[in-house]
Amino acid sequence: MMKKMSIPTSKTSLVLFLCQIIFALDVPLDLSQPPTITQQSPKDYIVDPRENIVIQCEAKGKPPPSFSWTRNGTHFDIDKDAQVTMKPNSGTLVINIMNGGKAEAYEGVYQCTARNERGAAISNNIVIRPSRSPLWTKEKLEPNHVREGDSLVLHCRPPVGLPPPIIFWMDNAFQRLPQSERVSQGLNGDLYFSNVQPEDTREDYICYARFNHTQTIQQKQPISVKVFSMDSLNDTIAANLSDTDIYGAKPVTERQPVLLTPTGSTSTKVELRGNVLLLECIAAGLPTPVIRWIKEGGELPANRTFFENFKKTLKIIDVSEADSGNYKCIARNTLGSVHHVITVTVKAAPYWITAPRNLVLSPGEDGTLICRANGNPKPSISWLANGVPIAIAPEDPSRKVDGDTIIFSHVQERSSAVYQCNASNEYGYLLANAFVNVLAEPPRILTPANKLYQVIADSPALLDCAYFGSPKPEIEWFKGVKGSILRGNEYVFHDNGTLEIPVAQKNSAGTYTCVARNELGKTQNEVQLEIKDPTMIIKQPEYKVIQRYGQVSFECIIKHDSTLLPTVTWLKDNDELPDDERFLVGKDNLTIMNVTDKDDGTYTCIVNTTLDSVSASAVLTVVARPNPPFDLELTGQLERSIDLSWIPGDENNSPITSFVIEYEDALHEPGVWHYQAEVPGTQTTVQLKLSPYVNYSFRVIAVNKIGRSQPSEPSEQYLTKSASPDENPANVQGIGSEPDNLVITWEPLKGFQSNGPGLQYKVSWRQKDVDDEWTSVIVANVSKYIVSGTPTFVPYEVKVQALNDLGYAPEPSEVIGHSGEDLPMVAPGNVQVHVINSTLAKVHWDPVPLKTVRGHLQGYKVYYWKVQSLSRRSRRHVEKKILTFRGNKTFGMLPGLEPYSSYKLNVRVVNGKGEGPASPDKAFKTPEGVPSSPSFLKITNPTLDSLTLEWGSPTHPNGVLTSYTLKFQPINNTHELGPLVEIRIPANESSLILKNLNYSTRYKFYFNAQTSVGSGSQITEEAVTIMDEAMASRQVDIATQGWFIGLMCAVALLILILLIVCFIRRNKGGKYPVKEKEDAHADPEIQPMKEDDGTFGEYSDAEDHKPLKKGSRTPSDRTVKKEDSDDSLVDYGEGVNGQFNEDGSFIGQYSGKKEKEPAEGNESSEAPSPVNAMNSFV
Repeated sequence: MMKKMSIPTSKTSLVLFLCQIIFALDVPLDLSQPPTITQQSPKDYIVDPRENIVIQCEAKGKPPPSFSWTRNGTHFDIDKDAQVTMKPNSGTLVINIMNGGKAEAYEGVYQCTARNERGAAISNNIVIRPSRSPLWTKEKLEPNHVREGDSLVLHCRPPVGLPPPIIFWMDNAFQRLPQSERVSQGLNGDLYFSNVQPEDTREDYICYARFNHTQTIQQKQPISVKVFSMDSLNDTIAANLSDTDIYGAKPVTERQPVLLTPTGSTSTKVELRGNVLLLECIAAGLPTPVIRWIKEGGELPANRTFFENFKKTLKIIDVSEADSGNYKCIARNTLGSVHHVITVTVKAAPYWITAPRNLVLSPGEDGTLICRANGNPKPSISWLANGVPIAIAPEDPSRKVDGDTIIFSHVQERSSAVYQCNASNEYGYLLANAFVNVLAEPPRILTPANKLYQVIADSPALLDCAYFGSPKPEIEWFKGVKGSILRGNEYVFHDNGTLEIPVAQKNSAGTYTCVARNELGKTQNEVQLEIKDPTMIIKQPEYKVIQRYGQVSFECIIKHDSTLLPTVTWLKDNDELPDDERFLVGKDNLTIMNVTDKDDGTYTCIVNTTLDSVSASAVLTVVARPNPPFDLELTGQLERSIDLSWIPGDENNSPITSFVIEYEDALHEPGVWHYQAEVPGTQTTVQLKLSPYVNYSFRVIAVNKIGRSQPSEPSEQYLTKSASPDENPANVQGIGSEPDNLVITWEPLKGFQSNGPGLQYKVSWRQKDVDDEWTSVIVANVSKYIVSGTPTFVPYEVKVQALNDLGYAPEPSEVIGHSGEDLPMVAPGNVQVHVINSTLAKVHWDPVPLKTVRGHLQGYKVYYWKVQSLSRRSRRHVEKKILTFRGNKTFGMLPGLEPYSSYKLNVRVVNGKGEGPASPDKAFKTPEGVPSSPSFLKITNPTLDSLTLEWGSPTHPNGVLTSYTLKFQPINNTHELGPLVEIRIPANESSLILKNLNYSTRYKFYFNAQTSVGSGSQITEEAVTIMDEAMASRQVDIATQGWFIGLMCAVALLILILLIVCFIRRNKGGKYPVKEKEDAHADPEIQPMKEDDGTFGEYSDAEDHKPLKKGSRTPSDRTVKKEDSDDSLVDYGEGVNGQFNEDGSFIGQYSGKKEKEPAEGNESSEAPSPVNAMNSFV
């Protein structure tokens, strides 16, 4: 059965590396081979004394190895100790401590040996030590009495444990003591105070030691610290002594830095390569010193340097010999500095450069074992053979030791052995086992046959050919059953037999054959390679900004190989999605409902198949209105200003753009908040201008793009002192309400504008241009004062001044007002009318003297009305119309007049009080115009060749009718219009009989009236002459004949066949102008009717009576033709017929439609009758 293997592209390098290692180490287990240690306990093995001790030693070999142990360099006979057993088929020792044994009795150095007939392998020296967590020694701890500002060190001195304990300081409530730049714990566990403060006084400074191996915590006795301030110390001394020297002790003084640890100016430190280097400097001083680190003659290593314990500890990880040097710590405060230089030397325990590797040779071959290591100091290299120093081991003529190398020449089977290389210096040792196995074996391929590899296109493909043979076989690769050997740059051949195709394409798929051969034989193996399409995210999630409580969706649409089953996983911030029903995972999207602030983060869509993995991420930013500011504080209180500061609330991912400051006046308007100021979002303090006599409270509102925050909590209240008003009332006016008074009004000051109690107003007035004194009155709680007995409409100077109990506001400005108006006294004179056309006239008048207006001139009104129509000589109810012309205008336009009518008008002047007397009525007449359409047109009494027409005169003749015009034309069965006939009819006629018409024919009629000015709009109608009875009888007789019926059936069948053929050809793409025919011969029964008279849509034509395009229809146009006029639109006034600007100009325009003449057409307004259809057919 074919085995399947998938190689993710990101793991190919790791697979290749592992393949190389396997080739270097593994010999098939069915072949003889020396022992190899596969598992052992660490060199320094600290055990829990309460549990059984397990010392591991596992090995493999052929035949299976046997195991033995040494303890402290001598044979350890496990059969003589009932507490010690060895696991079956293993070298692992189990020392039973839980059944009465003591761990201390088994301390020592242990070494395991695994041996078979081909050699012996040995383990490292395993040092067994039980962990220890001793108790604190009893000691008497004296209270620490410290003067404020002095330094202090509280010593922990934990018991020596194995391994060393972790130290921390807590209080009686098991709460960690707070640490800072001033107070911190040193590397030795002591607690250092750079300077003590009164708040350091307490009696429960407790040092704890935690021993992780035994999971125990030991507690030191509490340490008491009492800090005395100089004032309290002097008071205490004065109460007990009279020594003036002591009583005069100095207050707390600042001190230069002094190092508490390390002491002196220099020190040394030795650290081993690869370890973590920790350097510490803790200083005393007031103010608290700040620590800075430098390396003399170099830079601190980037990416490996960290500062801990408030920069008092320098930490460098993974140190190397290059990190040796002088490190200087500098402690500085405002009074000075102190430094200490630590000379660091990095030593190194031995580390491998080239570790010896197993060697498989065939008889007669040569080989080498190389053992190279480095360290500081340089390690010494020694060799052992099967666990015995090589100098005393049995001689082998095929080997030669040359320092760190053993050279083998012409080996034989007896040369098989396990060699140990030991590299050691004063800081440690390295021990490595490497066997020499002499075998003569034909090639064998270890990779399973027909193994299936699947890889993604355009990624590397690694095809395994794990092999073994002695001598080492040569490997060749072929593609296909009869393919040639693979060579070239498109392939990479690895020493372990693996074939690498760096960029596998679709054509790389197929069968590959691996051939292994040496002098003892040849073998081969086939593997299969399949190339899959890569998985892609074709629609990636996109960055989203969403408001709180909204809904958001991320898309993740993928494309993948059809034979691969993808799985889609969503992560939030590289972790699983929250277990929340608001998160809805769909087939290709993630939806989050009711978004909250905690949903903010990065969302990643991960698509996994068995061969590849792709991902895409997008950030979700949840925005909301800002949180309200808080901690409002008032400072810098002055009479007219104050400083307000605050702390902004969370901006909720949308930057704060501004802050709005509002105030409440608890004295005048409690509970009402007013706008005070607005400042940029980067500002958190503002100076506010204040008004006197206001009890202020302030609040702040933050604003961002989303909206405004809730208001902050109000600040404390601040009452300003009283003062005289700063300002006077605004919007002062003087307007009379009666002809003999003057009403003075103003906007009263708001409460905070009063600046003090007792707000009043001083109202003053005097007649303008008259040498009069000011008249004044003081009022309160009002905003209006009426001055009586004034002349009619004369100008006055008016002013209003505010005052309160503390004085007057600044002198107010004066405004000009007028006493009350009265109706105008005279009418406009010399009224003239100029008729422009039948619907428009222009009126002129002389302005009235301004003194007679007795008020503000607002304009003129023109009253005009129709007296009678000249064509009917009948009077009707008079309806007056009014047009108003603003300002001092002396002419205007009268639009919308009826033609051929008699009108009258008069003109009046208008002021703020009302209208003056009317001018004498002025009569004028409008000329004739074109008439409206006839009131009706009826067609009666149809015969074979005649029709009777009756009509009504126009509703609006607009002049004297001169005649009527009748136009008509026939309409045939194809909806085409025949020639147009025109008849002129006297105006006094109301009917007409048309003769000599065609029988059974439809006619269309167009009828209008004329005056001397021109033709009016037309009315249309249609009618049909009747059929000849004899012909109808003949047609009926034919229709009843059998031959005619048969002929009709044959024609119908032919038409049906034609329709079927057309339908088939149309479905196959054949084109017939059916739609065009349908458009040209639209069904007349479905044509729209005119809204005005209910008739069907009319035919229309151009001036030359050309036939209309088939199917076209235009409605009849009955509007009056637009008259020519040279008058400007600004001459039209306001009123029922128009709109006017303040200067009297008319807003609007005339519009109209030109009458169109009837024309020949091709369409009827109703369908032909069956009889007509029959006539057409015959």
